[in-house]
Amino acid sequence: MADTSTATPTSGRALRRLVIVESPTKARKIAGYLGSNYVVESSRGHIRDLPRGAADVPAKYKGQSWARLGVNVDDNFEPLYVVSPDKKSTVTELKSLMKDVDELYLATDGDREGEAIAWHLLETLKPKIPVKRMVFHEITEPAIRAAAENPRDLDIDLVDAQETRRILDRLYGYEVSPVLWKKVMPKLSAGRVQSVATRIIVERERERMAFVSAEYWDIAATLDAGEQASPRTFGARLVSVDDARVAAGRDFESTGKLKRSDGVVVLDADRAEALAAGLRGAAMSVTSVEEKPYTRRPYAPFMTSTLQQEAGRKLRFSSDRTMRIAQRLYENGFITYMRTDSTTLSESAINAARAQARELYGDNYVHPTPRQYTRKVKNAQEAHEAIRPAGESFRTPGQVAGQLETDEFRLYELIWQRTVASQMADAKGTTLSLRISGTAASGERCTFAASGRTITFPGFLSAYVETVDDQAGGQADDAENRLPQLREGQALTATELSADGHSTNPPARFTEASLVKVLEELGIGRPSTYASIIGTIQDRGYVVKKGNALVPSWIAFAVVGLLEAYFQSLVDYDFTASLEDDLDEIASGRENRTRWLTEFYFGDAAPNAEHDAEIAGSEVAKHGGLKKLVGVNLEEIDAREVNSIRLFDDEQGRTVYVRVGRFGPYLERNVAAPDAEPDLQRANLPADITPDELTLAVAEKLFSTPQEGRSLGVDPATGHEIVAKEGRFGPYVTEILPSDDDDDGGSPATVPAGPAPNGGGSGSDAEVVPLDTPSGGGTATKTVAKKTAKKAAKKAGPKPRTGSLFKTMDIASVTLEDALRLLSLPRVVGVDPGSGDEITAQNGRYGPYLKKGTDSRSLTSEEQLFEITLDEALKIYSEPKRRGRQAAAPPLRDLEKNDEVSDKPMVIKDGRFGPYVTDGETNASLRKGDDVASITPERAMELLADRRARGPAKKAAKKTTKKAPAKKAAAKKTAAKKATAKKTAAKKTAAKKATAKKTAAEKTAAEKTAAKKAPAKKTDES
Repeated sequence: MADTSTATPTSGRALRRLVIVESPTKARKIAGYLGSNYVVESSRGHIRDLPRGAADVPAKYKGQSWARLGVNVDDNFEPLYVVSPDKKSTVTELKSLMKDVDELYLATDGDREGEAIAWHLLETLKPKIPVKRMVFHEITEPAIRAAAENPRDLDIDLVDAQETRRILDRLYGYEVSPVLWKKVMPKLSAGRVQSVATRIIVERERERMAFVSAEYWDIAATLDAGEQASPRTFGARLVSVDDARVAAGRDFESTGKLKRSDGVVVLDADRAEALAAGLRGAAMSVTSVEEKPYTRRPYAPFMTSTLQQEAGRKLRFSSDRTMRIAQRLYENGFITYMRTDSTTLSESAINAARAQARELYGDNYVHPTPRQYTRKVKNAQEAHEAIRPAGESFRTPGQVAGQLETDEFRLYELIWQRTVASQMADAKGTTLSLRISGTAASGERCTFAASGRTITFPGFLSAYVETVDDQAGGQADDAENRLPQLREGQALTATELSADGHSTNPPARFTEASLVKVLEELGIGRPSTYASIIGTIQDRGYVVKKGNALVPSWIAFAVVGLLEAYFQSLVDYDFTASLEDDLDEIASGRENRTRWLTEFYFGDAAPNAEHDAEIAGSEVAKHGGLKKLVGVNLEEIDAREVNSIRLFDDEQGRTVYVRVGRFGPYLERNVAAPDAEPDLQRANLPADITPDELTLAVAEKLFSTPQEGRSLGVDPATGHEIVAKEGRFGPYVTEILPSDDDDDGGSPATVPAGPAPNGGGSGSDAEVVPLDTPSGGGTATKTVAKKTAKKAAKKAGPKPRTGSLFKTMDIASVTLEDALRLLSLPRVVGVDPGSGDEITAQNGRYGPYLKKGTDSRSLTSEEQLFEITLDEALKIYSEPKRRGRQAAAPPLRDLEKNDEVSDKPMVIKDGRFGPYVTDGETNASLRKGDDVASITPERAMELLADRRARGPAKKAAKKTTKKAPAKKAAAKKTAAKKATAKKTAAKKTAAKKATAKKTAAEKTAAEKTAAKKAPAKKTDES
């Protein structure tokens, strides 16, 4: 084992070393590679950080002006680090373990954050024994032994860079976020990278909203080359008429106008039809043949950002899911470190990839010389190596299948394929371009074009083909389109000519994969933090997912508008990217951390500021620094203005706005005459309408729906008026309860439910005024006490019955009878005689369902809500519960044969992660190369057998620890004792054992904590 022979100079015994890593999984894996003289323990992520809130600030600092920041901006930006309460026991345990060792090895990850964690451990544990930094990039025995034998010192420059990043993000977030609370809405946040990422998504939606579609036509032709040709027929499209090129989508601006009109003709439907008719029966001939060789080089091995992109496209994984799975693969020794900007491979990795490619595909498929991929990235983080299978020889996916869960297997297979393909030969083929001309009956010379590609040698494409982005579109690298071999002047026959209409499309919304790509291209943030950034902007409500597309909310529009107007430099793409360059300067030791932070926060006027125009922080420094920038702008910000998103003018020239209110966005326009008092018309804005779908026609329809609702009549049972309304989550019916304070004035009919920010404030009730109150109006002076009392009275009183309209209903035609049926829900179906639980039929957001206690079952139709009987409900509950809310979809294919093991019929079904084969007991995903239509029963049985051999899927979230027999007695003895006695016994046991194992009770607690506080996510940027 590594370095086990080293002895202390006095006693002659072997040195004992404590190795600290971040995660328990990593600790368990590494411990097996090191000798008995190594004790491997986990810190379970960060052990200390800046205070999360006022409660974390030590009492002696609470009165300080800088305490809320957690950074002493008056004393060289000294951070105030505190050990989080849940890590205090970990610190105590690590200190105890240090008493029995001779050296401390800090073996956290080799990037900036890992270096910072090591420094925090050093500062907290304050060891009196020698300390070394142990770094490795894969968890294999040779790599761990080499790292143990060749430790280094802590890199303070890397620590400084990471700490500067942490302090910068704290200052940015804690200074700018309160502006959003006061001017937009409480509980919002701003961040150095999250705000820029949100702006990118909002700008794309603005482009879609402003987009004007253009229509253009061409002609699609099917041409016959004669019996000798192969293929005989092929397709072509009209590209020019006489000397003018036929307009295509790329010729139009986003406004719907041509970019340039000279030499371009836009065909309409009539002219395209006329040309097609005029060409029927006309002589067609080949006017040009252009054949070129086609070569495609392999893709570079994965780095963090490209792995996230390709896993998103090919496996439909989110960035966060990809990184969590990659973390597990790394910690269990299957892949190299997954947070890297590098595409280079070590010599041993190149040899392993080449050997595997040669073994699997043959010598011809391996590139003659080793391939190395280098990147010229200005602000690349300290490079490790590309993400690849671990070890000096790679394990094939088949060799590791039994050790991995399904998602882990799929990601490992992706990484393995990409790595092996990177050392394979180029794909080769030919491209063929044809021009075919003919003269229409009108005398116009029409030219058609056809292009094809034939792959003659697949090379690396045999192992791996990159997936084309759904939103961007395009042709896959292995796609072929064969054309016949023709010669110039050869006559052809047009067997079919049809006019074909097209329209231009708005730019596609970002997916997680395409957002990661653009962030990387702009140099914004670090790939290691993209997953957490994308998660944050969704958690904050700035972005929602529609399918795979990222759609900004109206709150995001308001926040981005405020930041662009008053803090433009903070969301400028170049400025944010250049901050990364500055942090790299600090990492390399060429820039002083304190000087840089002073200039960024206090500006040029700071006593020790040395203004340098080359530094990104100087852009903020010119405005007096971040502190002054926030202070000055806060008073100037008009909350009503920033919460008003201008859409368009209606036909009378009245501007339509989306207003962001406390209870959601709504539409507003002033319908008063130019010189009259404002008469604001408002309309609720349904939550399912995306910004680009909100056209003038949609807005007019919403305005035409009365805010007070359409009266349907009176409920004969209660005497209450029943109305149909358009709500934020769709149309619904409700009853109007008699009001006890009718003389209080009420709200105007045009005011939607709830107030919104109008004049700033912290978001509390005292500082929020009703929307219909003019600036300076008297209504805004109501006391908090009166509001609170009114709220309490409203809460205590009866609530009106409400019911969402069925999907088959329309708000304009719903009747009183329909409404009363809806308001009768939920309906009591009966009582389960077995359990005594009441079964009810209810209509929910996702459709009709039954509810019994906490057990819900979907219904197939809305009418069942009123018709289902107790016997029918009990039958539904007697069946196994199906996943999801929809009825089980029919199988894609019945294999018409029983599995040899289970003797049950096998079918192919479509699942969340793609097609899979099942016998009703075991499910196995189809692999690359398996096709639903052609897979054989024998192959299906092979997949099922392989899945059974791997055992049931592991449940990562729940862990149950069985106590070993040797520990049972100790556990029983201590069961009746107090918790303190348990701790003492556990510590004694830990001190005695050379491997520092904890008692089963402590181990269970530690594993639960580790599961909750997984260190997989990086927190560089907020």
